[in-house]
Amino acid sequence: MRWHSTRGGGPGRAVPVALTAAAALVALSVASPSAATGAPAPQAPRAQAGTDWLHTEGNRIVDAQGNEVWLTGANWFGFNAGERVFHGLWSVNLETITRSMAQRGINIVRVPISTQLLLEWKNGRAAVPSAVNTWANPELKDRTTLQVFDAFLALAEKYGMKVMLDVHSAEADNSGHVHPVWWKGAVTTEDFYAAWEWVTARYRANDTLVAMDVKNEPHGTQSSSPRAKWDASADQDNFKHVCETAGKRILAINPQVLVLCEGIEIYPRNGTDWTSTAAADYHFTWWGGNLRGVRDHPVDLGAQQDQLVYSPHDYGPLVHQQPWFQGEWNRATLERDVWDPNWLYLHKENTAPLLIGEWGGHLDNGPNQKWMTALRDLIAENRIHQTFWCINPNSGDTGGLLGYDWTTWDEAKYALLKPALWQSGNKFVGLDHEVPLGGVNSTTGISLGDHYGTVPAAG
Repeated sequence: MRWHSTRGGGPGRAVPVALTAAAALVALSVASPSAATGAPAPQAPRAQAGTDWLHTEGNRIVDAQGNEVWLTGANWFGFNAGERVFHGLWSVNLETITRSMAQRGINIVRVPISTQLLLEWKNGRAAVPSAVNTWANPELKDRTTLQVFDAFLALAEKYGMKVMLDVHSAEADNSGHVHPVWWKGAVTTEDFYAAWEWVTARYRANDTLVAMDVKNEPHGTQSSSPRAKWDASADQDNFKHVCETAGKRILAINPQVLVLCEGIEIYPRNGTDWTSTAAADYHFTWWGGNLRGVRDHPVDLGAQQDQLVYSPHDYGPLVHQQPWFQGEWNRATLERDVWDPNWLYLHKENTAPLLIGEWGGHLDNGPNQKWMTALRDLIAENRIHQTFWCINPNSGDTGGLLGYDWTTWDEAKYALLKPALWQSGNKFVGLDHEVPLGGVNSTTGISLGDHYGTVPAAG
């Protein structure tokens, strides 16, 4: 997604909070040699560890007992950027914002990161970030970027949320997502795979981190170089092959984690192939949103095929005036002309689950809001998994769920999103079998065990 990193207003007011038990555990663990070397981190104790892993059945995502779940969350970026840490920590407390998300029904957080940062962590070169306000976050004083991420995972567990990691760009760069492919400069495709293997190994025992989004928004047009394509080859620029390779390497280490594969930007029309440089020979859509190729060339994860989720992105006319926003249009035309042929067919034909990894935008009381409402309704009616873009207010062409004080919620935007968050009996449903969404004393959320009336035995 395109965005800028304007902080707006500088550091805001925040009230320090006491060090929580989960954060205290991380504070102890991050000082250990394992944190410095990148070895697997000690995990917070669970009453029944490892019960929350997910897999797929047709177009559904289910828990180990086959109970259907609905992943409904949001994105929080920053680890992918030059700051190498969540944006907003220059202003507010990590636990405050994590708790607020959970209390409002965010049951999974998609965390963009860069291959470069993962490799820095892997090689023991995690640095203390300058973009953390240690008055607002005293428990993060002198903590490295890796230790901040570990602290977030502990807090996510405390508040009943799950986490998805997304390699957003090759380099740690606020505009790194603009680069169309997964390799760049000193970062090779093999580095990309190695980074995924390392982070999977580090957290393979932690069922708070339940999903890996292989690469954000591969794209490029027919005349671009490099650009991402989708076919049966093992070519360097074939994203289908990369999804399979990365996915199999991830699943060889943790066969229980979900692997998300996004689409690309273009796909050849019938009777043409990737050698053509004529625009008329291709179907175009959003970056990462074109999964037409799955029909002819599905991703094959072998014995762990039931860990595969396809993950398109979709945006509105304020991001770009696509051809389908010209003239008269509505939900029916969007479904017919854009969503069905590019990705919705995978859900309708029961091929695999969909998780719309990015969607969102400014409320304009006009076309953008019309698009957002139409997609929200599609998501809610079909229980399509989704992570809204985004928590951050500093996303240039979409805005966020939070205001520039990083504390106040945009209530109108949240009200639009709310029907696409998993709810039952006027409570939000989490993905943790034991911990209610919002924490042990939550008044707004319940656990997966609460919802289904069971707490599974440890696997």
